[in-house]
Amino acid sequence: MRRFLYSLSLLLGAGLLGPAEGLAQRVLLQSAVGQDTVYGQFGPNRTFFNHLYVGYLPVVGRAAGAGAKLRYGSSAEFMVGVRNKFRLSEPLSTGFDLRFVRLTYDLAQEAGKVLPTPELHHRESLAMSQLQLEAFVRLNVGQRGNAIGRYLDLTGWGGWALSTAHRFEDRPSTGPKKVHLTENGLPYLRRWPYGIGARLGSSRYAAVARYRLSDTFTSAASQLYPELPRWTVGVELSWL
Repeated sequence: MRRFLYSLSLLLGAGLLGPAEGLAQRVLLQSAVGQDTVYGQFGPNRTFFNHLYVGYLPVVGRAAGAGAKLRYGSSAEFMVGVRNKFRLSEPLSTGFDLRFVRLTYDLAQEAGKVLPTPELHHRESLAMSQLQLEAFVRLNVGQRGNAIGRYLDLTGWGGWALSTAHRFEDRPSTGPKKVHLTENGLPYLRRWPYGIGARLGSSRYAAVARYRLSDTFTSAASQLYPELPRWTVGVELSWL
């Protein structure tokens, strides 16, 4: 009788424990752990990242002499480009930009003007369309995830003027209501600008300052015209 009860208790124990053990071994969730630990190479705070941006930088400062006063606000650089960034370490990155820049000097029309002629018009400007390449070193500020975060860029840039233009508009008292004239291929403007700059940014927004080291005019023309302002200061907006 004692053996029978002992055997019965073993059978009941196996019946009770068997389903529990079976449930414990059932696969409720399956995942590829290796895929979770793969470190992506592309991203805002990864090894490589690129994005598009636009910028508007008004000209600031005065010409180096009389006769070349500007209309500020409309004298500015407009740019659109692509930025390529390479992460070297958590706090340090480097990279380069390739961009198109439209630089316009809107000339004030007042007595004493010499650039490019003393003749006064209703509206007058000098414009240069440029293709520029810029290299930068970036110091990243603060902790962040896979995001641009806050940063300071120190830059050096150079370019080539694809085209130059002198435009003016007259409104004569008789005849046509408006007269527009454009002169292209200006021989008195240098075709290879270069300079330095800085960029202070947070995420997609940045404040930018650029200083042109090259002269505006050729050696011969610089004897006739005062050097135009070298600083442009403005903002950038990026598509991240």
